[in-house]
Amino acid sequence: MDIVVIGAGQAGSSLVAKLRALGHEGSITLIGEEPVPPYQRPPLSKAYLLGDMEESRLYLRPEAFYADQGITLRLGGKVTAIDRENREVHLGDERISYDALALTTGSQPRALPAAIGGDLEGVFTVRSLADIDRMQPELREGRRALIIGGGYIGLEAAAVCAKLGMQVVLVEMADRILQRVAALQTSDYFRGLHQRHGVDIREGTGLERLTGEGRVSGAVLSDGEDLAADVVIVGVGITPCTQLAELAGVLLDNGIKTDAKGRTSDPAIYAAGDCASFPYKGGRIRLESVGNAIDQAEVVAENMLGAEKDYIAKPWFWSDQYDTKLQIAGLNTGYDDIVTRPGEGGAVSFWYYCGDELRAVDAMNDSRAYMVGKRLIEMGKSPAKAAIGDPASDLKALMRG
Repeated sequence: MDIVVIGAGQAGSSLVAKLRALGHEGSITLIGEEPVPPYQRPPLSKAYLLGDMEESRLYLRPEAFYADQGITLRLGGKVTAIDRENREVHLGDERISYDALALTTGSQPRALPAAIGGDLEGVFTVRSLADIDRMQPELREGRRALIIGGGYIGLEAAAVCAKLGMQVVLVEMADRILQRVAALQTSDYFRGLHQRHGVDIREGTGLERLTGEGRVSGAVLSDGEDLAADVVIVGVGITPCTQLAELAGVLLDNGIKTDAKGRTSDPAIYAAGDCASFPYKGGRIRLESVGNAIDQAEVVAENMLGAEKDYIAKPWFWSDQYDTKLQIAGLNTGYDDIVTRPGEGGAVSFWYYCGDELRAVDAMNDSRAYMVGKRLIEMGKSPAKAAIGDPASDLKALMRG
């Protein structure tokens, strides 16, 4: 059986490695648009942007791994079409046949429209290695950085700019940073953290337009203020890369629609990672995380070889800002109460409940709270709120309760 995987990111790399580990002997072709081997994305906006990590350390596996495993790695190649009837992938004028196809095409950052200055020089998004390589020389001490968006990408970029000695203003159109993804308590924690590092956070403030002739020199905000800026970093979310699937007539639903086994509306085509939406607790979700990309891709690899195994998501996420490590377990959808648990040395965790059910945990510099919370959620256990809020209670004992 010949297998083709389109998208050479975390999910694609994990999928092809798992296929060989499971003993698949047929051909495997991994196609990526970027000219470099599959690499980690999270360090791009942190250690790599700061200059603390070399490019080769970003690679998920040495390039030689793919050849050693008999995996054909096609880099710098753009797939233009999928011919479902003949089971072929079009790579320019070349045709690559498949018996089974996996789409691990990932996601792309939302860009600012050109009409409001999004195409000016000095305006950047944070997604690819090339993005960071273009941006890095621009980030210098004393320069003025404007960050658009108060989600995790924007906050991580703000932290890097502040650490480099730049003057940083962050604008968030919503009433508070992290409003879409976190509780008020987590927003308050990170607002305070950034303000202590000199970041000027403007909440409830949107961008009217960027200004400059050819190159960005400033911005007009929704409150009418004219702001000077040497560099603008845009972190206003990402969208799944579904263009190929859509052109091929594969069904979409907030991403490429799959069943619990990762199979799309075409039984010969699977999807995994940021681009895929899948059944979850009676609904459908699409997860943008490294953990999901790996776990889902590995289940898809098993199912491409006939396992017929359902993917059961165990959501977890993280973010590094300054000397704070945020670890998130679970999904906080539908929460109606937050329990705060103080940790040692300034650590803290926020526990999300819906009624008496534990849904998620945000842990700041508290790996124990994160690990226990993650395990409790996976076990379907919801400790009493009073026990969670009591810093003297033994967290591990709660798993035995």
